Amino acid sequence: MNKILILQSNYIPWKGYFDLINASDVFVVYDDMQYTKGDWRNRNMIKTDKGLKWLTIPVEKISLHQKINETKVVSNKWNLAHWETLKQNYKGAKCFAEVKDFVQSLYVNATQEYLTDVNIYFLDKLCDFLDIDFNIRSSKEFNLVEDRTQRLVDICKNLNGNEYISGPAARVYMNEDLFKEADINVHFFDYSGYPEYAQLHSPFEHGVTILDLIFNEGANAKNFLKTKSLQK
Repeated sequence: MNKILILQSNYIPWKGYFDLINASDVFVVYDDMQYTKGDWRNRNMIKTDKGLKWLTIPVEKISLHQKINETKVVSNKWNLAHWETLKQNYKGAKCFAEVKDFVQSLYVNATQEYLTDVNIYFLDKLCDFLDIDFNIRSSKEFNLVEDRTQRLVDICKNLNGNEYISGPAARVYMNEDLFKEADINVHFFDYSGYPEYAQLHSPFEHGVTILDLIFNEGANAKNFLKTKSLQK
C-alpha cells in the first residue's frame, strides 16, 4: 500500500502533524496554495508560566494571491530571538540540558530566505530526531486542476497512491466520492487519545509545538507519538 499525505507546511508544528508524516509513505508539501495570514504556516505556540505564547516568523505579504512558497521571511534575526524565547521558557524542563545544543543549532542555521524552506528545514531535522522517515515531494511538481479535491486525487494517482491520509478537519470540505471513483481509500487520522507527559506549567495542553514535547521528554519524545507506539 502506498500512503500519500498532502499538507501545507507549518512552522514547528504539533505532534499530530508528525504522526501524519510517520503514517505516510510520501509527504507532498502543498505550498503552491494561497498564503493566509494568522495561520500555522509561520507561527506556533509554546507554553510559558503566563500561559500560551505565539512564536511568529515575520514574513512579507505583498499580494492577496501570494502563494505560500512565494512568501519571504523579512528579518534575519527572528531565529535567534525565537531561540532566546525558547531558552527562557524551557530552561526548567526535564530534558532541556539533553536537547539544548540540538535545538539551538536548529535555530542558528535557520537562515533560509523563503518561509517554505524554513519550514521544510525544521521538519527534516525534527523528523530525524523523532526517527521518522521523511520522503518528501512538492506539489509544484504536478499539473493541478482547479477543483480542490480533484487536485489531491490527481497527486495520489500520479504517485501511484492507493491511500490518502488526512487530518479529521478535512471531512468538512472534501468530496470523498472522487477518491472512491479513483479507487483510493481515504484515512482520516484520529487525534484523540494522546498520552500526557511531564509538561511545564498546568493545565496540560496537547496543541503546542513539538518542541514542547522534545524539551520535556528528550529522546523519549518519539514514544508519545501514536504511530510510534503502534510500531513497538
